[in-house]
Amino acid sequence: MTTPAQPRPLRIVLAPDSLKGSLPAAEAALAMSRGVTSAAARLGHPAPDVVLAPLADGGEGTLDALLAAWGVEPRTVACHDAAGRARTARYGITTGGNGSTAADAGTGTADDAAEDGVRGVLEAAEANGLPLVADLPLDALTATSFGVGEIATALLGDGAEEILLCIGGSATTDGGTGLLSALGARFLDADGDPLPPGGGALAALASIELDGLHPRARAARWRIAVDVDNPLCGPRGAAAVFGPQKGASPDDVAVLDHGLAHLARILRDLTGVDVLELPGAGAAGGLPAVLVALLGAEIVPGSALVADAVGLGAALADADLVLTGEGSFDAQSLGGKVVQAVVANAPAGCAVVAIAGRVQLTPAEVQDAGLAAAFSLATGPVRLEELMQDAGVLMEGAAAHVYGVFGAARTAAAQS
Repeated sequence: MTTPAQPRPLRIVLAPDSLKGSLPAAEAALAMSRGVTSAAARLGHPAPDVVLAPLADGGEGTLDALLAAWGVEPRTVACHDAAGRARTARYGITTGGNGSTAADAGTGTADDAAEDGVRGVLEAAEANGLPLVADLPLDALTATSFGVGEIATALLGDGAEEILLCIGGSATTDGGTGLLSALGARFLDADGDPLPPGGGALAALASIELDGLHPRARAARWRIAVDVDNPLCGPRGAAAVFGPQKGASPDDVAVLDHGLAHLARILRDLTGVDVLELPGAGAAGGLPAVLVALLGAEIVPGSALVADAVGLGAALADADLVLTGEGSFDAQSLGGKVVQAVVANAPAGCAVVAIAGRVQLTPAEVQDAGLAAAFSLATGPVRLEELMQDAGVLMEGAAAHVYGVFGAARTAAAQS
């Protein structure tokens, strides 16, 4: 009797975003790994070749995703929150250049450790995050990004040649002046005195002094991860759109918008760079503005930046199946989020499947977006609280179901 041919092990890349509030990306990837591995064993298949590549879109969870992908422990630094109170923030840095991807090293994690030098990552919300000052009356006019600059100073001191700055969830609208002040720049009024912290003082800005700037600030490559394309000012600008959630009254919004526009004029006169209408410059209270104009920073879609940082393209190069996912898979998922980055990097003929807390796209929309399918974690009627509480177990089960479908198809093909 002829023994049925066994298919070679499937090469499966697990590249989810976090499920906000319930499952960090790294834990989601591990749950997927347990699911596909156990399903293969039940079916009598060879253990799949699994690569973990947790992702993020530049917002919450990006620091953890990159730490996991690079295989490094977080470092900590003393800094200040948006209200000026002392706190401790985390950041990450690779240990050296010439890193290799997990696909090359066979380590089971996607890793691109700054081939051209030491790469660092900081999540701005570790210092200027809105949740950190939720216990105080919000003051949109004085909130400062100074603490973000303190983290950046630590990265430069540790030798970072490239800084990935992940922004979002900020309490500040100061155009990044606080950040650059921590790096040694001075923002002065007409009398030559330093401006007080916050965006409320920007209308009095007369000059910018850079003699005391950190000696490595300009030499480093800065890339800013954003997930919005709002300009600095106007109806879609930093103050008008995001100011109210940071405590800004209508009058405060007008003051902040005027100040940011004035900052943009000063920056243009000093550098020739006009950031007023630059897409993404309005993210995180205009944080990119001074970095783009004074340090040559690049604004990058967050999901694309993280995909590049973890070497996603190399990890996917010979994949048979890719599992991705997030909390809610909907129309916004196709607008520069993680799922879209995964599809963009997947090779032709590789099936991409999304697993999400909820799926709000039709099968046709899913397939038009370049995915083979999308599955919900829910196995029946369930409350959101239960879904979030059991997200890890449900993710494991959903991944096992996906493997069952694709593993069965591979078995049938091998035996035909």
